[in-house]
Amino acid sequence: MTDDTPDVARAIDEARAAARAAGLSAHNDAAEGSGDAGDHGDSEDAEVVGGPVTSFTWHLSGLDSAVAAGHLEKILNLVPGVQARVVYSTSMAWVTAPDSLSPDVLRDLMAQAGVDAWLTTASLRRRAERLNINERRRRMRRHRQSQQRDRKHRDSTAPQRRSTQTSATTEVLYTARALITPARLIVAVLLGVPVVAMQINSSWQFDNWQWLCLALSVPVVTWCAWPFHRAMAAGLRRGMSALDTASSVAIVLAFVYSLIAMLITDVGDAGWRNDPGWTAGYHDNGNGAVFLDVACGVTILLLLGRLFTRRTRLRSALALSSLRTPPSDTVTVVRNNRRGKPVKSEITVGEIRVGDDILVPRDGVVPSDGEVVGGRAEVDAGPFGGVDRHTEVTVNSPVYAGTRNLGDTLKIRVERTGSRTRLSAVQRWISAAERDEAQLDQIATRSASLLVPWAVVIASCAAAVWLLVTDATASAVAAALAVLISVAPLALALSTTLALRLGLARAAAGGTLLRNANTIHQLADVDTIIFNRNGTLTHGPMAVTGVTAAKGENPELVLRVAGALSLESTHAVSRAIVRADREARDAGAGGDSVPHWLETGAVTIDDHGTFSATVDLPVTDARTGETTTRHVTAAVWRPRDLSELADPALANAAVGGGTPLVVSWKGIARGVINVSDQVKRDASTAVEQLEDMNIETTMIARDTYPVARRMADMIGISTVLAGIAPGRKAATVRSVHAQGATVAMVGDKDVLDCLRVADVGVLMGSADRIDNAESDVVLLREDISSIPEVVSLVRHVRATVDWNLWLAWGYNVIAVLLSVTGLLNPLLATVPMLLSSMLIEWRSARITHREYTNRSTVVANWRPRRGKLRSWAGENLLPWQTR
Repeated sequence: MTDDTPDVARAIDEARAAARAAGLSAHNDAAEGSGDAGDHGDSEDAEVVGGPVTSFTWHLSGLDSAVAAGHLEKILNLVPGVQARVVYSTSMAWVTAPDSLSPDVLRDLMAQAGVDAWLTTASLRRRAERLNINERRRRMRRHRQSQQRDRKHRDSTAPQRRSTQTSATTEVLYTARALITPARLIVAVLLGVPVVAMQINSSWQFDNWQWLCLALSVPVVTWCAWPFHRAMAAGLRRGMSALDTASSVAIVLAFVYSLIAMLITDVGDAGWRNDPGWTAGYHDNGNGAVFLDVACGVTILLLLGRLFTRRTRLRSALALSSLRTPPSDTVTVVRNNRRGKPVKSEITVGEIRVGDDILVPRDGVVPSDGEVVGGRAEVDAGPFGGVDRHTEVTVNSPVYAGTRNLGDTLKIRVERTGSRTRLSAVQRWISAAERDEAQLDQIATRSASLLVPWAVVIASCAAAVWLLVTDATASAVAAALAVLISVAPLALALSTTLALRLGLARAAAGGTLLRNANTIHQLADVDTIIFNRNGTLTHGPMAVTGVTAAKGENPELVLRVAGALSLESTHAVSRAIVRADREARDAGAGGDSVPHWLETGAVTIDDHGTFSATVDLPVTDARTGETTTRHVTAAVWRPRDLSELADPALANAAVGGGTPLVVSWKGIARGVINVSDQVKRDASTAVEQLEDMNIETTMIARDTYPVARRMADMIGISTVLAGIAPGRKAATVRSVHAQGATVAMVGDKDVLDCLRVADVGVLMGSADRIDNAESDVVLLREDISSIPEVVSLVRHVRATVDWNLWLAWGYNVIAVLLSVTGLLNPLLATVPMLLSSMLIEWRSARITHREYTNRSTVVANWRPRRGKLRSWAGENLLPWQTR
């Protein structure tokens, strides 16, 4: 291939002719008219002309120079829909072309340019797959159609199997919400109220009034009460009792008894008058009685109550699912084209890759976790942002999927996408909580439905006793109706699950994830909370505040050794030491006497958290003054008590402030490095609130007792567990539990083993570890005040559940007793039944409206013992400490 312009122009013309022969239209007529190949090289990247594309990789032979490679690339890019890149150094070409373009056309073009080309093995395999893709799609389509036909056939031939799967849902035990309509209530009121009014007011009665009431009652008992009858029939088909079965039976019994009495007794006479009574002891006196007022009144009140219950149940069912933040469908991404220029393009959320820079405009939702690399704006952290949902972010600020931008456009660099985002992990928590709550709801509903058959049995027995004692059929029927109408299985079904569901949703809306309903009960029983010092009570990067060297040692060398041993660790203390060492090294501290770099062997970490390795250190001979490099064993460790430091200067430095780390080599302590961080500003207030809630606060730390005690006194923590090595923290938490305490452990991802052994594990400050199985509670907020808030919430939820249970059972027992003794009128029995359910719903709904930021008023029976200063070394108190 040469620089001869006629040859290049001829090759270009042949390329265009080949493209037209392949059925592709030219995409740059202006360029074609000019015939200037150089202009094409400076134009923008060729656009792919519609339809699917495929990629080829070619091995090239015959490229004489980089100029020849550039000419070949220009020739290939002239083909419509083709994007080519030719690399001279590797003698390879990468080509993206439409599926309709045969690779033989490209091979011929390159051959005409004097270059031999052949496809790589991977390209040949992809080409073969593309040729067979249509056949594969047809086979897959036929397979899916066959599966659908088989599934339909199985479903049509196995109706009994589907109908008997009652464990999957108990929704059939509730009256269908879609059938409880205002139209049914309006018709029931228009037709039923006159029936009730005429029957309870004898002055309004006239000849044949009872037959008019019967006619008015028919649509009320049938169409208006149909949702309750349908639920009863659906439950019977499944071998269960719907929650409104007793009311449905009462409506039917009242209507049927009245109809029979009017047909075969004097009740149907034109001049018959009803003698109203307000108790079940109706005066029969041989004149009979009708209960059309009961049939209509119960239907009206049930429809009214269930309309209210329907709205409450819908709100509670959506309480958790409403916390899901709807993501954006598309997003603007900034990527470099093959010329290295940044280009904006619209892509779907599923196409986002880690490392992409995305643009989130005003009112846009962040689709992925990442870090702000451009812009400043106020954002709404969404349902999981806690109290301070609206925060300002700037460059280097982390943002999470689901965050809404309230200001100017933000440029965000993606770090986690799809299922790895914090929002996806949160939604998995919510889905798991929904499944657990649904199972609990099934158990509660099935248990409450067992009250219905017992109510039928009690009603039958009550009717038999009344019939034997009074020989009055009307009184017996009235007592049975009162029992059936007064029982409230719905109140029992809602007494626990509604409050627990709303509690889970309220906690999640405040930035706290509770694993399931059982976590609410466990956290409400907690009387001791153990805080891990690092990651919970403090914030911000730790910093080295001082380096104290032993006599004759260089403090810069002490820091350099500690930095070399801590280089590979991700712990906050290690990062602080490495950062201080880097700053000192860049500033040239120590001069020529301290090596710029230290050669270090493999670092080992023991159960006590000691970092040790062999390090090449300069050693000066005292006699000759000659400095040589020798291999010595060095270590960085935390002192458990001051007896481990023989040098008084180092011992004083260890208790002088901050977290002390001892640097030693050759088995001798050479210096102490003090590292400190900032206590969270709300830590003291949160601890005080917990103490006022009768919860003993405890801090577990690796520091020596004086250092840990000083920090605990500053915050207000009552108990200190000091000198605990990382490998012994889990055993220490277990020992506190063994003393009879119900323990909640609060920590970050560094103490997951402690969270696992505690009664309740609370994960804090680890957005990337939400999915771990060790924690029962995840705090998405960084403030300590979220802990007393969630404790106050769960205690209120548990108190509400207990109160609801007492109310539901107490009402049912009292209502049945009043009904059996004849003191409760069947018509009025519906009112307390509905009021009990509505009262339980109202009390449960208060969970979502109450503020939990103030100190809780729920007081436990246990009081912490103030002033008890404990410190474990292993599992025993240190010799110089007392209980």
